[in-house]
Amino acid sequence: MSTPDDGPAPSAPKQDGSGPADPGPVRRERLLLAAALAEAGPEAATECAGWNARDLAAHLVVREGRPDAAPGILLPPLAFYTERVRRRTARAVPFERLVERFAQGPPKFSPYALPGVDKNANAVEFFVHHEDVRRARPDWEPRALSPELEELLWRRIKIARFVLRKVQVEVTFVRPDGRAARVSGGGRGAVRVHGPVGELVLWALGRRDVAKVSLTGATDAVKTLTETGWSL
Repeated sequence: MSTPDDGPAPSAPKQDGSGPADPGPVRRERLLLAAALAEAGPEAATECAGWNARDLAAHLVVREGRPDAAPGILLPPLAFYTERVRRRTARAVPFERLVERFAQGPPKFSPYALPGVDKNANAVEFFVHHEDVRRARPDWEPRALSPELEELLWRRIKIARFVLRKVQVEVTFVRPDGRAARVSGGGRGAVRVHGPVGELVLWALGRRDVAKVSLTGATDAVKTLTETGWSL
């Protein structure tokens, strides 16, 4: 039986200063992603198409630290400005400093510093990019996630409805425990995507080459789905 392997628990002081405390699944994932970037080095490849570790670190810092540039991550008309700021940041700030800034958390002025935003907005972001770094290496293996992180990812699985909005088949995610979520309502057949929660998230967000999932459904529906491209 596998045990959760989110990586070594990062140390954090308790409120009374007496010793380490569990930082929670999102903060833990932040620190593990920062450690993975630092270990990989700035020129390391990632599963985030076209980006090396330096590019990814700059994205993470700009996302949280430049509210003026963040909208372009989701809004195509503004993407040129976001990318310009990211590239300038990648060139101007040493890689080690980028990783350090990200590990420290969002600046006080950032929307991501507001109570509750970290848990709701960062669980998927940090998990996926952590795996982008891990799975670009030849010796990677899937890790067993903590129940807390899995539950956070499952709650956010509805993001797939936006990502898969142009898919022409009905797509339903199915966890190993049988829980299911329909994330696309296309009319050209139905496909069920089976896998652990983390693998379903990676598959939905375009990491299909490395996500450990299986597809079931009519042959034509599966073919239509696998031939469809999508991205966030």
